[in-house]
Amino acid sequence: MSKFKPTAVCRYANGLLSLLLFTWLFLAISGCQEVKSGIRDGENNSLISNPSASEILQEFADPPVEYSLSFYWGWDGNVTGEVMARDMDTFRDNNVHIVSLEPGYEMGASYLSEGWFRKVDTAVYLAKERDMRLYLVDEGKYPSGFAGGMIASKVPELGMKILLPYDSLITLKGGETISLTLPGEVVSAVAYNLEDNSIITLEIKKGLLNWQAPEGEWNIVMARHVLRSSPTRSVNNPSRGKDPSHALIDYLDASATGKFIEFTHEEYKKYVGDEFGETILGFRGDEPDYSTRGLPWTPALFEEFKKRKGYDLQPYVAGLFIEQLTDELRRVKADYWNVWSALFADNFFKVQADWCAAHNMDYLVHLNHEEDMIKLIRSEGDLFRNLHSVQMPGVDAIWHQIWPGEVNPLFPKYASSAAHVNGHPRSFTESFAAYSPRPDLDQAKWILDQQLVRGINMVEVMFVAASSKGESGMRGWLADERFPDVAKYIHRSCYLLSQGTPAAKLAFLYPLSSIWLGDLSADSTAIDIMQGLLDAQYDFDVIDEQAIESLMTLHKGSFVNKSCQSYSTIIIPPLTALSSKVIDRLADFQSEGGKVISIGNDSILSVDKSFRNSELTPFSWNIEEPSDRLTPLVMEALDESDFVLDRKCEFIKYNHRKLKDADLYFVFNESDKQEELSVKLSGAGKLRALDAMSGQITDVPAEAEEGGYITTNLKLDPWQTRFFLISENLN
Repeated sequence: MSKFKPTAVCRYANGLLSLLLFTWLFLAISGCQEVKSGIRDGENNSLISNPSASEILQEFADPPVEYSLSFYWGWDGNVTGEVMARDMDTFRDNNVHIVSLEPGYEMGASYLSEGWFRKVDTAVYLAKERDMRLYLVDEGKYPSGFAGGMIASKVPELGMKILLPYDSLITLKGGETISLTLPGEVVSAVAYNLEDNSIITLEIKKGLLNWQAPEGEWNIVMARHVLRSSPTRSVNNPSRGKDPSHALIDYLDASATGKFIEFTHEEYKKYVGDEFGETILGFRGDEPDYSTRGLPWTPALFEEFKKRKGYDLQPYVAGLFIEQLTDELRRVKADYWNVWSALFADNFFKVQADWCAAHNMDYLVHLNHEEDMIKLIRSEGDLFRNLHSVQMPGVDAIWHQIWPGEVNPLFPKYASSAAHVNGHPRSFTESFAAYSPRPDLDQAKWILDQQLVRGINMVEVMFVAASSKGESGMRGWLADERFPDVAKYIHRSCYLLSQGTPAAKLAFLYPLSSIWLGDLSADSTAIDIMQGLLDAQYDFDVIDEQAIESLMTLHKGSFVNKSCQSYSTIIIPPLTALSSKVIDRLADFQSEGGKVISIGNDSILSVDKSFRNSELTPFSWNIEEPSDRLTPLVMEALDESDFVLDRKCEFIKYNHRKLKDADLYFVFNESDKQEELSVKLSGAGKLRALDAMSGQITDVPAEAEEGGYITTNLKLDPWQTRFFLISENLN
């Protein structure tokens, strides 16, 4: 165990916390319950901070350390206790109080060895001594899930598995016969007619394939399962490059995830478990995915598929590798995507999140390609379902996904929306690791503000190297003399943006099922509509079908999510298919007074259990826009925004949160030109501006308006942000 123990004060605080948690648990009911200054969700036990305006003003200048900017701290070289202490002092002196601890190369101790854990123990001791906090990166580089090579060396049978075409294509003409003895890994075969695109499934009996081709020309396609891993970057690879030799786990198998946790998390518990939930805030995951040729596979797939979809996948599997799919195969592939995505979410992400929750910690993880959902879907299946259980869902912005003068980013909203829907107070960003050219300080702040205004409220800067070779990792814009002020700005901003509940009343249904069916244009069309809403100052959350089916409560014409946020309007973008449960729930929502706006839809595939057995169904909603665009008809159908400018200005973005007795707004001018406007804000009472850079609080003149609004003048310099607090309880 750790060399240090909690102090008497800490033990008292822990006891008090336990009592409070017991009280909250006793009072919690299904759905949301306001308890003292917090909001508790009865299912996931997340506590959302809901302070009063006066409490906000008291803590604003110097918020709790947990909201600090974080460094992704890489331990390259022999990181001794002296190096750790020197780096932590440097970080703290620059107003950075949290680090994500990442294994590096040539550390002087092998990753996951006793020597490694002794180094971690020292780091925890030094962090506690400085009132700093740690996240433990759950892998020896990335992606998460190979335990530094231990999966490949100790339990190779639990390694990642995929489906691939078997050998080369076999072509037969009518009347020709094939007779093959096949290895056990071949699981499916089909014959594909080159003239009319018809498909015949072929039977494999006891490893034998015997078939005579009917009239026409046919290709025989077979599918086999193999052990094959996405490439990893491992601390144990002296070349420092990526390679597939370290075998990621079978993400679709809960027992494989359990073994990964046994090799990693459980070992950390032996050495530093006393500080779980105290100095150590959680485990940090990174980009678990199937970035490899082939389709995800696990031995239980066929059984799970039949249980969930009601038919046998095996005869169709080989057909999924045919370039030109028939309509039936297209639907089977959508069913396949739905099943393996669910297995990934339930058997990897949820298992890790549950373990962390049981040990009073958060699980932080971001996926891969969040800025390009088409790529993400191919390697990770379902972003929203993957992030359902994750206590702090994230995105990364490391490759110039966000840059001044380029297209405005939307993707941070995916992580923040997942947090909102599932009742998790925070979402995070990993930013800057591979930016080239590197940003200066002003550019870096602009990039982070783009994410903050879209709901991100935990910032991690990657990558800061250990000073083991005598050089500080505080280089580039991190070495700017203004950086400590920016770090404090991020600290205060993340504190404010983590309080209360998100206030958006509009939800946008992401068309995931349509993409599974091959409608790739559904993504770009959805993005265009969402960007148009933001440019017109209509904030929203992005939701998935599961949210409507089971994650939200229908109450008086609103869908209430696990953050106690109410959506009164749902926008359905152009799509190909919807779950029949979603259609029924939307109909109930509409009958109770909720508003459904459908854009570009006439009839859709209503999916009961399986895409394969579904039929096109016409449907009718409150507002039906026949085009696939955000037209005046749609805009006029929306309820008035809680943030209304006196003129059009697409460069002004905002984030609104509801507090116990106040409204909090974060406003951002993302353009390089000064903007001066009048703005009408939802809220009643006095208006104060909170300067997150200086910590100063000032009164702002404002006039009350009808309908629970106030109006004030808004002047924003290029790239400037402002926080506003509205409350009737401001003296």
